[in-house]
Amino acid sequence: MPTTTYPKDRFDELPADSVRVGAHRAENPRLRPAVLLFWAAAAVLVLVAVGIFGTLLVTGRIALFPTSQSSAPAAETTVDAEPVIDTSYPVLILNATTERGLANSVRDTVVGAGWSSDVVDAGEAGTQDFATTTIYYLTADDEGAARGLAEVVGGAAIEMSDAYPGPTNEDGTPGKQLTIVLGADRLQGGDGGE
Repeated sequence: MPTTTYPKDRFDELPADSVRVGAHRAENPRLRPAVLLFWAAAAVLVLVAVGIFGTLLVTGRIALFPTSQSSAPAAETTVDAEPVIDTSYPVLILNATTERGLANSVRDTVVGAGWSSDVVDAGEAGTQDFATTTIYYLTADDEGAARGLAEVVGGAAIEMSDAYPGPTNEDGTPGKQLTIVLGADRLQGGDGGE
């Protein structure tokens, strides 16, 4: 078999006193798709778990250091005022339904229960899609009168709100007033039990 010879170049002859210096290139490691997929999935799971935990912590649904309670928490008790029919309150009745004349019908009921016709006003509300008949009152002191008026008109929800202040007092503060906003439940149940 013939021997192959290659032409000589400058790398064939190295000085004897030199230290051989060279670089070997390693083969590129192959990326294994399964290992790469495993680490990517693990990273996603860790990030999702940290995100959920952080959200629960920030929103107060869990606590890192819960405080121990030596006794069971006391149940909140709400004290409802006793219903009182107080005819000294001015009453504003607003019809927030599609039935015309409903406010005047309720006005007649209120006047029939002892209110002076001078302090009971009836009119149309700015909307016709109010769901639940509600009596609005200004302060906690007015709650009993609001409950009494609710009984007079055949039942209604009550809510403390400054949305319907009464006539202004001499000192500039809003006066007392009860406001009935008639809702769609008045249509379904007749005219409120009259």
